[in-house]
Amino acid sequence: MINKDRMPVHVAVIMDGNGRWAKKRGLPRLAGHNAGMKAMKKIVDHSDKLGIRYLTVYAFSTENWKRSIAEVSGIFRLLVSYVNSDLQELVRNNVRVKILGDYSELPEDAVRSLEKTLEKTKDNTGLQFNIALNYGGRDELRRAVQSLAFKVRNGQLAPEDITEDLISAELFTGSINADTPDPELIIRTSGELRLSNFLLWQSAYSELVFPDVLWPDFTPEEYEKAIEDFQSRERRFGGR
Repeated sequence: MINKDRMPVHVAVIMDGNGRWAKKRGLPRLAGHNAGMKAMKKIVDHSDKLGIRYLTVYAFSTENWKRSIAEVSGIFRLLVSYVNSDLQELVRNNVRVKILGDYSELPEDAVRSLEKTLEKTKDNTGLQFNIALNYGGRDELRRAVQSLAFKVRNGQLAPEDITEDLISAELFTGSINADTPDPELIIRTSGELRLSNFLLWQSAYSELVFPDVLWPDFTPEEYEKAIEDFQSRERRFGGR
């Protein structure tokens, strides 16, 4: 059983396996994304019940634009549907939604729905639910470096004064909420063993768990198994 006194404060999830889930069942890929959206809702709810303070999910990467127009359009339609149908529940459950990434490049209806959700949940004080949309770890670092370089060029900052904390503050996680801690636990479903350009700076000391289950089949019970795995480890941060 999980130890409620040793819960990770911040959990991040790479929701992988929607396409393979659909293929195994002879269904179109979009059916897998729809099932994955339902799984995400359950994990958001369960994170709230477990007392986790921050949950970050990798919903759409900067590389996902390479997929077919039909699949990309379908993903955003599902996102709009999820936001519109669950907004009242998010508000009722005191969940605050934040976006990591440049969501301005998304379709107009998706942007409107997201901005409505951000506005409606901005004063909530419970679970902070970060959705990584049009997000890439290298792009995030590039933007942070550019911002610091502009400040140096304008005389606002000396190069020798650039610290890790200043870099962190320029990242999406720092800009949406300066108090957002790095994730202690990163979960990637489907058995793939890589980060895929996700939270590259923030994951320096994260514990990684790779359940061999496709995302649509990732239940709250599987979630708790991953947390149990995390709790069984001794975190040393480079020490002995």
